[in-house]
Amino acid sequence: MDEKLETLRQWIAESHNIVFFGGAGVSTESGIPDFRSVDGLYNQQYAYPPETIISHSFYVRYPEEFYRFYKDRMLFADAKPNAAHRALAKLEADGRLKAVITQNIDGLHQMAGSREVLELHGSVHRNYCTRCGKFYSLDDVIRSEGVPRCDCGGTVKPDVVLYEEGLDSNTLEKSVRYIRQADMLIIGGTSLVVYPAAGLIDYYRGSKLVLINKDATARDSQADLVINGRIGEVLGAVTGVQ
Repeated sequence: MDEKLETLRQWIAESHNIVFFGGAGVSTESGIPDFRSVDGLYNQQYAYPPETIISHSFYVRYPEEFYRFYKDRMLFADAKPNAAHRALAKLEADGRLKAVITQNIDGLHQMAGSREVLELHGSVHRNYCTRCGKFYSLDDVIRSEGVPRCDCGGTVKPDVVLYEEGLDSNTLEKSVRYIRQADMLIIGGTSLVVYPAAGLIDYYRGSKLVLINKDATARDSQADLVINGRIGEVLGAVTGVQ
């Protein structure tokens, strides 16, 4: 492990156009459960499978059940950035990291200080009335009873990408451009099984592809460096961030 960490540290020092692509594992050290681990979201017991509950058709048909699950299992208002978020913000401030591309919806990268954050799946911090478009904050949703309603009577929907919904094309295209131009791509905290996000790895053209994840992924053989470990500990160790 020490040899791999030293290689990662050296590659970062040599790079000036780093892009980071991360998933749920980036936020587990902040107390936010991931999706597919033993204690993950998909292994919780509910009347419907989580994949069904967080789908567009379920939201439209059963908004009360959707919001009961959403508020209970997907909102973590007290979560704070961990070493991974802080390390990435430092690399951006140092001029080495150009963008964070994330599948997470928790806003912790911005809270840590990252500025160029591309949120593929949206954010719990943005919520809009489906009738008039009025903005509502995360606190507004948390404080609401049942289904949050707008002053105009419309339903407030979180700006997150549900199953059956497409990713924002502008965000996706911008992510592809960043990855194509990167001299180093660090992928962390993702099993690389959710498409189209997982397919972004295929646009990288450089020779410093790093995969950091607790478990092996189906893409490990494509990487130039694979580190199995907690991403906060790994990035913290190579950047000096606690």
